[in-house]
Amino acid sequence: MIPTIEWKGNQVRMVDQRKLPGRIAWYVCRDYGDVIKGIEIMVIRGAPAIGVAAAMGMALGANSIKAGTYGAFRGRFRKIADRMITARPTAVNLKWAVERMSRLVETMADHSVAEIKAALRKESEEILAEDIAINRKMGKNGQKLIPKGATILTHCNAGSLATGGYGTALGVIRAAHEAGKKVQVIADETRPWLQGLRLTSFELMQDKIPVTVIADNAAGSLMRSKKIDLVVTGADRIAANGDVANKIGTYQVAVLAKENKIPFYVAAPISTIDMDTPSGELIPVEQRNAREVSHWESRNMGPKGVQAINPAFDITPGRYVTAIITEKGIIRSPYKREIKKTVKK
Repeated sequence: MIPTIEWKGNQVRMVDQRKLPGRIAWYVCRDYGDVIKGIEIMVIRGAPAIGVAAAMGMALGANSIKAGTYGAFRGRFRKIADRMITARPTAVNLKWAVERMSRLVETMADHSVAEIKAALRKESEEILAEDIAINRKMGKNGQKLIPKGATILTHCNAGSLATGGYGTALGVIRAAHEAGKKVQVIADETRPWLQGLRLTSFELMQDKIPVTVIADNAAGSLMRSKKIDLVVTGADRIAANGDVANKIGTYQVAVLAKENKIPFYVAAPISTIDMDTPSGELIPVEQRNAREVSHWESRNMGPKGVQAINPAFDITPGRYVTAIITEKGIIRSPYKREIKKTVKK
């Protein structure tokens, strides 16, 4: 698996997912502004990966702060945190990472600025290592839900490239494959960025897991003809009541799965659960540039001047979710009660 993001000396580099699968190129970040730009322009994507990137970006930003006292350092660090948290509004892991790094600074008032900078670098490395370990635990928990020989539909990319490594939804699929269950995957192409076609299929083919790509609007037909046994997706934010924000198109897949009596599972770390958001109606949905719909790279695919709207995510009500797979176990309805219980473990 290609490392999604890593420290390289005193710089952070991330694989440029806009270039895949054609070539592997690295986007190098020399300061926290480069990290923010990388998140905003889709160099790196996926809620857990964005969280790791935010942590590394804050450590990178801390390195550039010229301050002799804790008070001066803390003030400038807070400004970095305020800017970082706005990079993408829907993925709650970004907020979680920013708050974790900020809490660390708050506990180090009696330390030198140099010690704080070193601690922030170490914390970002730990967040990356923890993410990979969490994904493997999720995979182990989730693969128990997958029957031998199952055909699994997934939407968008929730693999190694969307995380620190291994993956959430694809982590579950990888674990089932490693357990010898001989699974097959159907990957929605996932318009408008084609993450399913360009990233999910790329990852699965590298791992020699059988994968077939379909147009997004073919999922219902395959479900009705009983060619799909279950659905596994990731999530960018999960509300306290079990409502799920994920890549645009997830909601319609969940509704179709319910209609066709197909299990719909969501795989996400506990850090993706936002206990401060009571329901999905309160989750902010990022609206991206309409050109991502009407254009491919610089080429206009429709009539000149055509209007387009481009919500990056949609909200799937918890009633359509069969279970939520986490590193702490499987969460089932009633979600409001069971999520609270699981988060407190």
